[in-house]
Amino acid sequence: MQRDSVANTFLVAGLLCLVCSFLVSATAVGLRPLQEANKRLEMRKNILQVAGIYDPSQSVDELFKQIETRLVDLTDPQNPVEVDDPKLLETYDPRKALSDPELSVPFPEGGKLEGFKRRGKYAFVYLVKKNGKLDEIILPIYGKGLWSTLYGFIALDADFRTIRGLGFYEHGETPGLGGEVDNPHWKALWNGKKAYDENGEVAIAVIKGAVPPNDPAAEYKVDGLSGATFTSKGVSRLVRYWLGDYGFGPYLRKLREELGHG
Repeated sequence: MQRDSVANTFLVAGLLCLVCSFLVSATAVGLRPLQEANKRLEMRKNILQVAGIYDPSQSVDELFKQIETRLVDLTDPQNPVEVDDPKLLETYDPRKALSDPELSVPFPEGGKLEGFKRRGKYAFVYLVKKNGKLDEIILPIYGKGLWSTLYGFIALDADFRTIRGLGFYEHGETPGLGGEVDNPHWKALWNGKKAYDENGEVAIAVIKGAVPPNDPAAEYKVDGLSGATFTSKGVSRLVRYWLGDYGFGPYLRKLREELGHG
């Protein structure tokens, strides 16, 4: 076969493609553990930030030692149970579960989250401990905004009512409008607000415009995002859903009784 023949050219090109494909595949496989470790580290950092205990001068993993991770089975919304499975606790991915028929279920009747057909069977709950006592609870939340799904966390005080923090770590909302969910000033508005009223009903809501200072129900309201009505409504809807009876509400009541908080 001649060196500069058409057949030889195709042979060399084919071999080069095979070698490159092998190298790319080997690199992807080799980097996967590192990618997974970085993903876990970033998620822990987001949880610490919402909890208000992130310190860039300290190790994320060291700071995370004060957080107890629990996995809750939400298959029956009215009877949530904790999952005692170390392997599942380590490997469960809430995002992937949404498209896995073995790890997800249809929404219960009357308890659908707008924009989704199924929900994961399980959900993580993060308990921040100080001196051996519960200090706050971190709950993962997600839901539809205007253009995207927003993924984040909300932190509740040990009184199970007061919001200690809220933040979204992923979304595709419009920069300068719905994207202002990332604005530190807006996120700070949530701190100290009441998630539930005196009767234990979800009361927190994002309103249109600013909360009047003389509003007697101001502790249950958060200013809407200027020019982003749909995103504001989406945030209000998803927060109320996950705090409600089809979200973490029953588990929080169960946990409160378990800890003797009345």
